[in-house]
Amino acid sequence: MQALTNRAQPVNRKPMTFWERLYLINIFKGMLITFSHIFKKQPTIQYPEQKRPFSPVFRGLHVLNRDEEGRERCTACGLCAVACPAEAITMEAAERLPGEENLYREEKYAARYEINMLRCIFCGLCEEACPKDAIYLSETFAPANFNRTTFIYDKKDLLIPNPVTEPEAYTKAKGLNETP
Repeated sequence: MQALTNRAQPVNRKPMTFWERLYLINIFKGMLITFSHIFKKQPTIQYPEQKRPFSPVFRGLHVLNRDEEGRERCTACGLCAVACPAEAITMEAAERLPGEENLYREEKYAARYEINMLRCIFCGLCEEACPKDAIYLSETFAPANFNRTTFIYDKKDLLIPNPVTEPEAYTKAKGLNETP
């Protein structure tokens, strides 16, 4: 059978010498590499005390945004769910009732909005598809958990705090008061 490439080399089957059988040279080389790593800067970050610097384009957990008056921006158009390649977003629309003008911006709103974070690939296509800037990916990375059902975030988990009633929590969620 003809080889596809010319990179094949014949195997050297000569017997090992006495020094090769002792493996002392190879052990010494391995120990030299190990001891050289002791004096290098360690890449490990001690997490609770030190924070890792993230890129400005880091995409973390999803957040449903509100406008300046505290109303939900999401109009349940479904473009984010259609754009999601992993099909992680589930949404149901509802009509706004009279007297709910201070809760929702448009006549239609998302009555049910869920994101399955186990399916999400953090691509950011939902953020790009939204015409109302209702969803964005924050700088918070996904937390670890023991239960699979806690990774399905519903609307109350995703919705940003109200800027009218909770201005401090709103600015913290938006990332506007960065502290070094």
